[in-house]
Amino acid sequence: MENIDIPKKILNQYASVLEDWVPKDASIAIAVSDHYIYYVPGMHDIHLREGQHIQTGSIAEVTIKDQRKVEVVMDNSLYGTSYFGIGYPINVQGENGALIIILPPNFHVLKKDQLQFLTGKKDDEWFPIPLDQVSYVESLHKKTWFYTAGDNYNISFTLKDLHLRLPRSFLRIHRSYIINMNCIEKISRDFSSNLVIKLIDGTELPVSQTYLNEVRALLGF
Repeated sequence: MENIDIPKKILNQYASVLEDWVPKDASIAIAVSDHYIYYVPGMHDIHLREGQHIQTGSIAEVTIKDQRKVEVVMDNSLYGTSYFGIGYPINVQGENGALIIILPPNFHVLKKDQLQFLTGKKDDEWFPIPLDQVSYVESLHKKTWFYTAGDNYNISFTLKDLHLRLPRSFLRIHRSYIINMNCIEKISRDFSSNLVIKLIDGTELPVSQTYLNEVRALLGF
């Protein structure tokens, strides 16, 4: 297919169709046939490029192929950043296309389902702990633990569950760690030039390559 040359004004009109409900920090993409022709990044930026080919398994591919609305949480395997996306089938100058709204991965979770505190178990007792007291969460030996100032608790949720249900102030940095961004003291590099996040309680946690782009995007460095 030849490249479609469409004025930005027209593409902006497509994007504005959903402006009544789309959050101002959402990213918006338009894809036609096998590539993206429009991308405006918001706060949750997955770093698409105009002219970039559509990847197999992406929301754009499924929306265009099936010509139906698609809503799904995507992991970070395609673009290095997990996100919640909504694809709408559209027609662009006679070609099947997709308008894609890109939002944080926990956006689809209803407020009533979003956690306000974590209830942890310690010595056969349960303690509801406000989230602002939680510095980080860890998956260790097939169990999930969260840590406060000088204490730790076992919790029944998996890290995957928590990644979706914790507020945006919590950031996944590793297969085994989710941190409270309000508890970060500094970010540095270790002897292998890998990023390490030091929390205000002195804990140092590694950032894995899998989550590196997401960490950089959300922390803005």
